[in-house]
Amino acid sequence: MESWSDQSLYYHCLPFFFIIGLPTIFALFFVQFPYGKYCGPSSGPYISSSLAWFLFESPAVFLVLIIYSFGQHASNIRSLSLLSVFLLHYVHRTCIYPLRLRKTTSVFPVKMALFSFSLCTMNSYLQARWVSHYGNYEKDGWFWWRFFGGFIVFLTGMIMNVKSDLVLVELKAQGGGAYKIPRGGSFELVSCANYFWEIVEWMAWAVMTWSWAGLGFFFFTCANLVPRARATHIWYLEKFGEDYPKNRKAVFPFLY
Repeated sequence: MESWSDQSLYYHCLPFFFIIGLPTIFALFFVQFPYGKYCGPSSGPYISSSLAWFLFESPAVFLVLIIYSFGQHASNIRSLSLLSVFLLHYVHRTCIYPLRLRKTTSVFPVKMALFSFSLCTMNSYLQARWVSHYGNYEKDGWFWWRFFGGFIVFLTGMIMNVKSDLVLVELKAQGGGAYKIPRGGSFELVSCANYFWEIVEWMAWAVMTWSWAGLGFFFFTCANLVPRARATHIWYLEKFGEDYPKNRKAVFPFLY
């Protein structure tokens, strides 16, 4: 029997990413989060990027597993299939990606790590609670069609996202802190191939879950990453000038 307090919490949290999405879009067109090349003297204190990524992404693994175990659908094969896809992304983000960052000297502002941790905690609760408890699987005759179609897109997005991240990590490691032009693969089409493929992943997730929780996460991912991609694209053009490929878009190939 579901708890009224949990149901109330869930449905009050559900509009969160839709509510903050639009202000995030407009804010990021004028102000950049203090991370990476946008860090300044007032951005500290700092911790290593590898530790920061592990800490603020960890709720999407540990908290999700705890929350999931209390759901009424915890043993449902459809629910378990969705959980596996979500964890596929976040086990990599929490455990593998930070290890790769150790070869760089990059640092991350503590305040941004705390902010990201808060967002990840909120999203972990919403996605895990929907998948394990509030999702209605019995009357969903299209579930497996959406799941397998979405999973192909999700897996493609994740593989390409990981490859794009590896390109950037290697450039940071080779450059000793200096920025270089990323080349090869999807970077020949867009400046922020890693952002594009992450957007693809969470679009597929929204289709697979067919839920407001999944759609909200996808919407906020776009609200967060598209303006950041635009800023990064402009930064590349200003820094590298005539050396930067003029045919590249910011985040969506051939469009924007």
